[in-house]
Amino acid sequence: MKIQTTIQKWGNSLAIRITGPLKTIPHFTANMPVEIEVSEKGLTIHPAVSKKRKLLAFSEAQLLKGLTAKKAHADEVVDIQHREFEDNE
Repeated sequence: MKIQTTIQKWGNSLAIRITGPLKTIPHFTANMPVEIEVSEKGLTIHPAVSKKRKLLAFSEAQLLKGLTAKKAHADEVVDIQHREFEDNE
């Protein structure tokens, strides 16, 4: 399909509106992320490839199971001395 359209000003940017028969392009919907490839011939627009989140070996609940304040070393609170913040220069 080949359609002729006009690049228009949109705020401080330029825009190409997808209207008429272009609205029927398969796999394109409002607000979907797209990738724009720029070449010497012009622009090519493709749906953005969604990156699947890698499944982790353990769930958060599994990692925290059995965690206590002692095991988390919460009892080892550091007592910061005021002299540690003085400028030594």
